[in-house]
Amino acid sequence: MFNNAVISFLQLWLATLAFAAPIADDAISATSAKPWHYGTGGGIIGFIVLVLDILVWIEVLQSNRPVSHKILWCLVVFLFPIVGMLVYYLFSNRQAHMRSGGYEPVP
Repeated sequence: MFNNAVISFLQLWLATLAFAAPIADDAISATSAKPWHYGTGGGIIGFIVLVLDILVWIEVLQSNRPVSHKILWCLVVFLFPIVGMLVYYLFSNRQAHMRSGGYEPVP
């Protein structure tokens, strides 16, 4: 079960990494006379979205939600990277599902 989840997560991560690549146009083709005019805005924004989505996935997978809810949140963030991330941070009730990492209070 865990092995399948890790494989699925890595496949989603690889696909998202591919989406973070900038869109090809004439400015970046190999035959371009001035390749230094290539703007990296799409690649940088895509990379930032990728990093934020990975942070959401890590938080979801470490939460104490049921497995079906974890899969659903990961799919929402994967299919809709920007909107899914915003929906997760705004509507997911993160505080209720945080694992209590740390020490227990002394009575």
